[in-house]
Order: sequence, then structure tokens, then C-alpha cells
Amino acid sequence: MSYVPTLKKKYDEEVIASLTKEFSYKTVMQVPRLEKIVINQGLGQGVADKKLIEIAQNELTAIAGQKAVQTLSKKDISNFKLRKGMPIGVTVTLRRDRMYEFLERLISVALPRIRDFKGISEKFDGRGNYSLGVTEQIIFPEIDIDKISKILGLQMTFVTSAQTDEEGFALLREFGLPFKNNKKNN
Repeated sequence: MSYVPTLKKKYDEEVIASLTKEFSYKTVMQVPRLEKIVINQGLGQGVADKKLIEIAQNELTAIAGQKAVQTLSKKDISNFKLRKGMPIGVTVTLRRDRMYEFLERLISVALPRIRDFKGISEKFDGRGNYSLGVTEQIIFPEIDIDKISKILGLQMTFVTSAQTDEEGFALLREFGLPFKNNKKNN
């Protein structure tokens, strides 16, 4: 028997049934699912310090468990001393098993390590997708605090197949994301 991530199993066994009951879907294919998680780190300071990009790339690779790629600037901006094609950030897109494993680590380990954590906001994009910003990368246990040179923030975007924000919220709530006002919870 092959390995199946815990959250994938939870989605198949509990989340589908719960969302079908809540939104009265006719088939299982109508139930929204998490399609991918995109983790992005914009590094404006990377223009001056080239090593910062490499360090951030290695850290994001450790956090995601998949190789991060550099994002390059699309145009010249003289005020920022930026040339077209210069690396200005790092990004990684997680799908399938790695996505579920990252989400589980985020919910159970990383988010509880945030100081004075009271939950995450409920701001969706209007199409059922959710973006979450974290101000410090040190909340992830893969990062060795003694070896970091600079504390950097990162953004995570949860792309779902939901048609509305309510469906996207319900899906991520069922996975266990700790929203501030869990008003729709039982």
C-alpha cells in the first residue's frame, strides 16, 4: 500500500462529506478541492546583495521540500537600480502529496509558533482563493535560527477549485486553518 498524506485522507473521508452536506452538491466532482499552494518570497534587497537570493532560495527549498526557483525582474527600473532579468525573489509551487504535507506542517507546527497568534484573517480574492502572509520565516522548524542572516517574510497562496469565497473558506476551515472568527463553524 502506498503512502497517502493525512490531510489527503481527511479530505477524502471527512471534508467531501461535510462540504456536500453544507452546500448540497449533487456529485463529488462539484466539491471544491485544493489545487496548489504557491509560496513566494519577494526580495527587494536582493538587488544589492546577491547572496541574499541564494540564501532565501535554500531556505524556501528546505521549508517546501521542493526546489525553489528564482523570479526575475521583467523590466528596468532605474530608481531601484533594477535591470531586466535580475533575480528579485524566489517561489515554489506545491501540488499533490507535497502540498498536503506542507499544509499539515503549516497548520500543526508553524502557525502555532507565531508570537501572540490569534488566528488568520478571512480575506479571500473573490474566486475562492486565499493568500496568507507570514512576517518571519523562522516559524518553520526547518529553518535553523542560528544560521539565518536576515529575517524575511513570505507569502502563501492557496489556490482552490471553489467558485465562491464561502466555498473556499469552508474548504480551508475543514482542513483546519485557524481563522480568527470561525463564525461558520458548528
